[in-house]
Amino acid sequence: MIKIIADSTCDLSDELIKKYDIDILPLYIHMGDKEYKDKLEITPQEIYRWSDENRTTPKTAAPSIEDAMNIIEKYQKQGDDIIMFAISEDMSTSANVMRMAADNLDYSDHVYVINSESLSTGIGLLVIEAAVMAQKDKSPQDIVEIIEAYKPYVRASFVVDTLKYLHRGGRCSSTATLVGGVLKLKPRIVVENGKMLADKKYRGKIDKVIVQYVKDLENALLHAKKDRVFITHSGCDDEVVNIVKKYLKDLHHFKNIYVTNAGGVISSHCGPGTLGVLFIAAGEKHGPYDKKFDANKNGIMEDHEKAAEDAYIRHLVEKEKRDSGEEDQEEEDF
Repeated sequence: MIKIIADSTCDLSDELIKKYDIDILPLYIHMGDKEYKDKLEITPQEIYRWSDENRTTPKTAAPSIEDAMNIIEKYQKQGDDIIMFAISEDMSTSANVMRMAADNLDYSDHVYVINSESLSTGIGLLVIEAAVMAQKDKSPQDIVEIIEAYKPYVRASFVVDTLKYLHRGGRCSSTATLVGGVLKLKPRIVVENGKMLADKKYRGKIDKVIVQYVKDLENALLHAKKDRVFITHSGCDDEVVNIVKKYLKDLHHFKNIYVTNAGGVISSHCGPGTLGVLFIAAGEKHGPYDKKFDANKNGIMEDHEKAAEDAYIRHLVEKEKRDSGEEDQEEEDF
């Protein structure tokens, strides 16, 4: 048997976690001299309140090695193979904790740790892909190979309502925060190569900004892998979330549209009013290219190299459809 485990930054809903039999390894949130397990012992609303009262952002930390060993040991006793997903190693040492825990238990040969190079439901997308394959009795080696191939095509981005939480966490300068507040700028944050970058700025009220952000993604969404798309947010108004969901439904492209809430770790850095649309790219346009297709290593994606990349990702998508024999079956919408 193969067990799928993800750290708590994957931001999957309880319903999806149960459906796909996923175990969650919590990161930690430090608020003053108190420590809390993400998703289990603290809510984003409590984090926002504490952060505003203390004018600082909580510190976040990787899972403890004890927690990681406990969760691995449970399946070691059953002789299971384990695939573990972690937030980008550029953002946390979560993946390394998983590796050390497996080493300590002399079980490394059966534990496959995947550095997602992403965050939030960007990780969740990969986790579900792995869980679906595990349910179809694919080998852990095959699952890891396919997940590694998918990683460059995960599109994780979001817009934030206020820069103050990013500033408090050291991810935004005081000047940028001040100017952003005065001009009502809302940055779009994207994850590329495991790092967060601001690639665009919107201006105005967050509800209108979110709608424009989603519209800007339309072409990429229409070329996305059709199985699922996530709307992940931290405390956005239901009306705004429903507008985004309707927009995605009206594209008539995705089989499943999932709405999830960002957990404590993601929320503590981004603040309330943050929303992202996350998906796996497919088709002809993928955005940042997978460097392994740069055959002459010149840092430029030439036409024949891009064609090879396009063909490869289409092959993966079609192969999954053939293997599943269920390409038209919809999942339950949570």
